[in-house]
Amino acid sequence: MKKNVIVSLADTNYYPLLDELINSIKRFENSHEIAICILDAGLTDEQKKNLLSKVDEIKQAEWDIQVPDSKIKGREWLKSQVSRAFLPKYFPNYNKYLWIDCDAWVNDWKAVELYFKACDDSKLGITQTIGPGYKITSKVNWIFGKLALVKSQNFKHAVKSKISYDKARKLAFAPHINIGVFSLEKESSIWKVWQGNLIQTLKSGEIFGSEQLAMNMSVYIDNVITEFLPLNCNWITSNLLPKFDEENNTFVEPYLPNSRIGIMHLAAGIWKDNKDMRLNKEIEIDIQTIQGKSVNKSLRFNN
Repeated sequence: MKKNVIVSLADTNYYPLLDELINSIKRFENSHEIAICILDAGLTDEQKKNLLSKVDEIKQAEWDIQVPDSKIKGREWLKSQVSRAFLPKYFPNYNKYLWIDCDAWVNDWKAVELYFKACDDSKLGITQTIGPGYKITSKVNWIFGKLALVKSQNFKHAVKSKISYDKARKLAFAPHINIGVFSLEKESSIWKVWQGNLIQTLKSGEIFGSEQLAMNMSVYIDNVITEFLPLNCNWITSNLLPKFDEENNTFVEPYLPNSRIGIMHLAAGIWKDNKDMRLNKEIEIDIQTIQGKSVNKSLRFNN
């Protein structure tokens, strides 16, 4: 029986991305030791039928924390902002869980191994969105002289969610944590801490981003034990484009030593001519190579 599982979620619009994620996982020989489970947030019957030939289980995502219809507004895919905090409820037969957003894909299996290793001893395995080449991590509006209005993502969401100012200030300039890729053991107490914070953030804030704020609170305020992994384990392309290694036919970090990208994450999209690469695979952009050239490529997974 498989002990560890990779979980993702999609609706019908993001099904092509989910399929690519699964294909990117299954091309690795070691993937046969890992289960793949899917949360359904609006897939068609035909899409689920196709997925069942590749994955171990599909479960219908639920609103595990009650949210008013006035906030949902028919956007069932927003269940991803809640259900990922309850993975052991959906898929109870596994020891370790690795969540990967469906708009991400696995480029190097070592990243998968690192995430499963990172959550040993009930720790949280996750990546901060900060690294070499990042030119800005928080935004401020300068009002007068030394006075400034803090606009960091954590602080803005915390205030909107009516989190106390003491807690919001602790989050204001902490390196932001992206929840699109993380790992946890089934019996980790961190699930309960995260769920408790999520109840609080959902009460007054928007649904989108609530689970991410709740996890940032768990790490920076509740000080849950965390294993921070390298940036290439959750490479967010909208923050910093990778480079391409033509000799080894792979995407790499843009700065020395040009480590191979582990998980490529298209969070927030890559836009060209007002079109998002996540929804249009034909979109390609200029990518620099470590051999000193410029090539036109998509950042989506390609078999």
